[in-house]
Amino acid sequence: MRDPIKILAVAGCILLTFTLALPVAAQETRSDVIAQRQTEKAATAHPELPSKAEDIFLKVKKVFIESPSGFYPFFGSVYSGGGPTFGAGYRQFYGDRTFWDARGMWSIKNYKYGQFSTDSLGHAQNRIDLNGHVGWRDATQVGYYGLGMDTDVSNRTNFRFKQTYAGASLKARPFSWIRLGAGLEYEDYNLEEGLGTDPSIETVHTPATAPGLGVSPTYLHSTGSAGVDWRPAAGYARRGGLYEVRYHNYSDREGTYSFDRVEAEVVQHFPILRENWVISTRGLLNTTLGDSSVVPYFLMPHLGSGSTLRSYSSWRYRDRHSVLVQGEFRWIPNRTGIDMALFYDTGKVASSRSGLDLNGFKHDMGVEVRFHGPGYTPLRVGIGRGSDGWQLVFGGSAAF
Repeated sequence: MRDPIKILAVAGCILLTFTLALPVAAQETRSDVIAQRQTEKAATAHPELPSKAEDIFLKVKKVFIESPSGFYPFFGSVYSGGGPTFGAGYRQFYGDRTFWDARGMWSIKNYKYGQFSTDSLGHAQNRIDLNGHVGWRDATQVGYYGLGMDTDVSNRTNFRFKQTYAGASLKARPFSWIRLGAGLEYEDYNLEEGLGTDPSIETVHTPATAPGLGVSPTYLHSTGSAGVDWRPAAGYARRGGLYEVRYHNYSDREGTYSFDRVEAEVVQHFPILRENWVISTRGLLNTTLGDSSVVPYFLMPHLGSGSTLRSYSSWRYRDRHSVLVQGEFRWIPNRTGIDMALFYDTGKVASSRSGLDLNGFKHDMGVEVRFHGPGYTPLRVGIGRGSDGWQLVFGGSAAF
């Protein structure tokens, strides 16, 4: 008889080998099944196609938002208060980064605008952009309510504002965050009797209540700016900020209505959860230098428009100095082209710099929908409410 111990040892080895081999065999079997299923899926798979709604949106975005060569529809503003506009342009490149652009617009209030410009971008290792332009606009019923914050919305008057201009500008970025600018422009103004249902300005006001009433000056307008800007793009941003000071000199050809103005602007975007939400803030100060200079009523700092006090009529408040503070809570339902925002604006105008205290501010709040590209916002639509009541909000560029 064979040794039972040896028999048990051999049987144990056989059983151990079978036990260890069984998981490996099972794993190989599962791997074979998975590989087979993946092969079958690859043979029948098709790329994911956008839904019909997504396809329509992408086509609209390509035509209306992106910046093509050739003909393109154009959103914007002829002049604040003109209402919705219809516009088109034609762009043609004649160099790698050099193009000319002709565009025109017409608004439902019969405001008209035309401009021809040429841009040459990216000089000095992408540090300098150049622009030259010539244009004309006609705003037939611009609102004037008087000076200061105590005006009544029912006391609106109108004037007609015509402007012919030609100029050139330079933007420089000596370092990635540093932004410098300079410009020179010839501006010829022609002020006429206002159209529309409201009284014309000269029937209600005098030069004492509307400085410069009755004159149509011609200016040589020079500008200079310096600031820090780390936003991805000025026309659309969900992060970064802008801290900039701008200087304007309006030199009247007759010498009577020359004046200087300084603007200081701070913009900061605070992204939340990978930019799914954004808190955006802005502060803007406009101040006229020199108490003796006479600033024509139509060139005074103002509040009330699609990008200042958005729930108030355009040009609602005017005076020599103004301050504005804005805040928004933005959320991004569609990163490819749509944002939404809750906004809050507050500000005031004053005849003296000391008058820009904390008393007498006007406030508003509302909601907007924005259609945007990677670096531009050609259309904003919303509704808001201030002390004058409800107001539709339209914009052809970023609010800030």
